[in-house]
Amino acid sequence: MSKLDGRYVWYNLITTDPQAAKTFYGDVVGLQAEDEAMPDRTYTVLHAGAPRVCGLMPIPPEAKAMGVPPNWTGYVATEDVDADARKAVSLGGKVMREPEDIEGVGRFAIITDPHGATIVLFHGNGEGPDPGQNEPGHVGWHELYAGDLDADFGFYSSMFGWRKMDAMEGPMGTYQLFGKDDVMLGGMMTKPDPMPTPAWLYYFNVGDIDQAIQRVKSGGGQVHNGPMEVPGGGWIAQAQDPQGAMFALFGSRAH
Repeated sequence: MSKLDGRYVWYNLITTDPQAAKTFYGDVVGLQAEDEAMPDRTYTVLHAGAPRVCGLMPIPPEAKAMGVPPNWTGYVATEDVDADARKAVSLGGKVMREPEDIEGVGRFAIITDPHGATIVLFHGNGEGPDPGQNEPGHVGWHELYAGDLDADFGFYSSMFGWRKMDAMEGPMGTYQLFGKDDVMLGGMMTKPDPMPTPAWLYYFNVGDIDQAIQRVKSGGGQVHNGPMEVPGGGWIAQAQDPQGAMFALFGSRAH
């Protein structure tokens, strides 16, 4: 079993304008783009220095036909994609894309939890790099706006071995921290009523949060919430890129 099983190892953006997205995330997060030719499309890998962090591609035709908007999706490492896709169904989830191979890369399947939030099962060829969760440009926090916090936590715990850590109570209810082994991965909460569907939100590590927010705005994106201080002294902001994909930032603030 890989040390990365149950950990996020990749993130993928599907978008209506890959060229604009490369420029935007390069400016806002500091990611460098490298195009890779695939049999049916060009896939862009985004680097934070040398490490590969995430990728982006045009919205696939089948997703476009279903009305899927631009969005980020996280990939969680698993030992057996096929078995875990079946397990997801047995736990009340759905398989949105059956297991298949990416030549030279690994095997994946797209699933949803019982209330519809999307996540990808992934088994790579080889060990793969450490996710670098605390490094600049990487995704440092994973947040689920759940359809039902208790039910959905049970799903992910059974799927990936995630366990509850601390929980905080606030005006929007319980915010449940979760992790794998001794690694804190993120938090879950029941989605607010105005939010149309359950979804995951991914927080990119940036330096100064105010400067990053300004880069979002000057690049044509929107900031919906923040900057807001979180426990531990960090600052967050939740935003939307110019094509409509939601993402978030985690950084510091000069006092």
